[in-house]
Amino acid sequence: MHTSVKATFILMLMAIAILVSPAWSQDVKNRMKERLPVIIDLKARGVVGENNQGFLELLQGQTENKGAVAAENQDRKAVYEEIAQKTGTSVQVVGQRRAIQIAEKANPGEWIQTAAGQWVKK
Repeated sequence: MHTSVKATFILMLMAIAILVSPAWSQDVKNRMKERLPVIIDLKARGVVGENNQGFLELLQGQTENKGAVAAENQDRKAVYEEIAQKTGTSVQVVGQRRAIQIAEKANPGEWIQTAAGQWVKK
């Protein structure tokens, strides 16, 4: 696992652990951890990118592992909702802030969406 991906994942797990209930948090952490190798592979091969709202997006008509991408985004949304509720902000703001962190830590060659909506390879 790339160091930046591992660091990003660890930060996400720490946020989850701090901001959500222990049982719910453990379920989310376990699901995300189990999916992580698939997500890393999809990003490395250019099947998915990280959009500017903090979610994965299948690129240019890709459909590979669509279910894993949808499940990851569902868990991310749940985490963002919980963080928004705890911090008094919106899910959209949490996702956009998370997108900035993800983009900063993305590996070279991974696709990220700029704030203006343009897809670029890092």
